[in-house]
Amino acid sequence: MKKSNLKTVSSEPLSNKAQMPSAEELQKFYREMLLIRRFEEKAGQLYGMGLIGGFCHLYIGQEAVVTGIQSVMKDQDTSITAYRNHGHLLVSGISPNEVMAELTGRAAGCSKGKGGSMHMFSIENGFFGGHGIVGAQVAIGAGLGFSHKYKKDGGVCVAYMGDGAANQGQVAESYNMAALWKLPVLFVIENNQYSMGTSVPRHAAGEFYRRGEGFGIKGERVDGMDILAVREAASRAFDDIRAGNGPYILEVVTYRYRGHSMSDPQKYRSKDEVEEYKTNRDPIEGVKALLAKEYSVSEDDLKPIDKEIKEIVREAAEFAQNAPLPDDSELWTDVLVPVEE
Repeated sequence: MKKSNLKTVSSEPLSNKAQMPSAEELQKFYREMLLIRRFEEKAGQLYGMGLIGGFCHLYIGQEAVVTGIQSVMKDQDTSITAYRNHGHLLVSGISPNEVMAELTGRAAGCSKGKGGSMHMFSIENGFFGGHGIVGAQVAIGAGLGFSHKYKKDGGVCVAYMGDGAANQGQVAESYNMAALWKLPVLFVIENNQYSMGTSVPRHAAGEFYRRGEGFGIKGERVDGMDILAVREAASRAFDDIRAGNGPYILEVVTYRYRGHSMSDPQKYRSKDEVEEYKTNRDPIEGVKALLAKEYSVSEDDLKPIDKEIKEIVREAAEFAQNAPLPDDSELWTDVLVPVEE
């Protein structure tokens, strides 16, 4: 059995970490995370059937990160991330039908079937894409922060990255520029503890959340398997940024249950390690337990939500398989941006 190299975040009961939301709010979190979980499970199935081409990076296990942060974002805020982006689209308001259709390369997809799994966009929903080049989205996120400041629209850009991307040189350059110009950017490091197949202690020196100290950027680390802790930390970060203090770094320590991508055999970690997180740290089960403890909401009470989500995902998969492919003429569109004279 492989020995774990991981650094863990201490775990307390959810109710002790943050202000207790209402039963309705908790059920909303449960529903949103469950949608991501079931959607990703179905995407994995379709990939195995050969209906999704290219790469496919699933978000299973990390649902509390984007759900918690999105819960305290405002309409004028924007976000940008890397290629593990399906969950980010779903919480941004893009319909499961559009996301699944994009995965299968259909014209009804949110990027007209041209983006696939790794390069989805929905500017209308403030989501500026998944990006395949490791760390590239962070510099673009700083640019989005500059846009918010220039327009004085009160918005903040959330620039997500993985622990592997956090080592890229352009990330440090983005920290420098964001701090220099006090840009409204929340840098979120989704530390799922493995950069592809290399554990954090083997590929990263120091602490991710402290890497902005030399630039005067505040940072903190939070338990990414606890949606209430994520929400509380994100709320604190947004308040600081909106007060005009410049960027903020949030290292969210989470865990992915599946491999880096669908082609990853996961030989770098043990089954026991994965099972430990599934059994004792699962973010969805944590909310379910909290609902039962604080509001006496039973599993039977949650069954209508489970049934609803199952049907939504089933319909999305059916829609994606039956939607038409893009017309050949689409090869020549969206290549250049038209410039008004």
